[in-house]
Amino acid sequence: MESETYRPSGEQWTIRHGGHEAVVVEVGGGLRSYTVDGRPVLFGYGEGEQASGGRGQLLMPWPNRVRDGQYDFGTGGSLQLALSEPAKHNAIHGLVRWSIWRAARQRDDSVTVACRLRPQQGWSWALDLSVTYALGDEGLTVTPSARNVGMTAAPFGFGAHPYLTAGESHVDQLRLTVPAATSLTVDDQSIPVGRAGVEGTDRDWRAGGVIGKAVIDTGFTDLTAGADGRWRVRVENPDTGAATSLWADAAAFPFTQVFTGDTLSEDLRRTSGVAVEPMSCPANALVSGEGLVVIEPGGSWSGEWGVTPR
Repeated sequence: MESETYRPSGEQWTIRHGGHEAVVVEVGGGLRSYTVDGRPVLFGYGEGEQASGGRGQLLMPWPNRVRDGQYDFGTGGSLQLALSEPAKHNAIHGLVRWSIWRAARQRDDSVTVACRLRPQQGWSWALDLSVTYALGDEGLTVTPSARNVGMTAAPFGFGAHPYLTAGESHVDQLRLTVPAATSLTVDDQSIPVGRAGVEGTDRDWRAGGVIGKAVIDTGFTDLTAGADGRWRVRVENPDTGAATSLWADAAAFPFTQVFTGDTLSEDLRRTSGVAVEPMSCPANALVSGEGLVVIEPGGSWSGEWGVTPR
């Protein structure tokens, strides 16, 4: 029998609408690529590559970090997650970004992927997770949901890790707009310890500005939404006029993390777009409870975010 060759990201599900094309993958259920008329609007990765740097991954049942991987949520004792960020002694970005997802439904322009998250080290609850990716004239819409199929209330947070690009060779070129009035201050473990207004600081991107030499790995909140209830973070290439925006429902996603890639591997450092992470809660929410969703047995949560090529 001939041996079968497996892609590092598993099965590939391609969806199309007009000039829009996106590829969703089996490993992690995330976005491997999204292009419009052949132009990448997300900095993805190749079919033969692994999703390094979190590119396109889904972050559940918590986004960002948990200090020392320890928390207590109605279990009568401290739970200990694996320290998936050993350099800072944290658990990072949830439990499903390397899990195997399945295609539950697929059409030409949309796919819904699903994953069962069950009790394991440091996690005591049963959630059925699904994410729908749908392409339309305006771009890509992503609808994640979580349903508690267990017997006790479950803590939950959602995040995603796309990197926006606008045809730049280096993030220094990009003009960045972040409609946030407040940034999160962090300690040496990158755990939030407070909040600060951005007015008059180098964290104020509300009016937009060229990134230049700025090093950004910052959580933001108090995001100003438009009349449609969505906030938008935008990157623009001033040399070409190309732009990409990430939007999110402000009620479901009151936080975002913006990252210029300074700690990535040398081949990706500041050349792989700007990560803009819609988050339902900030880092360390399993400990602090800030923004944490509690899903009762039989209950569910859902939100909506997306990417537009302008």
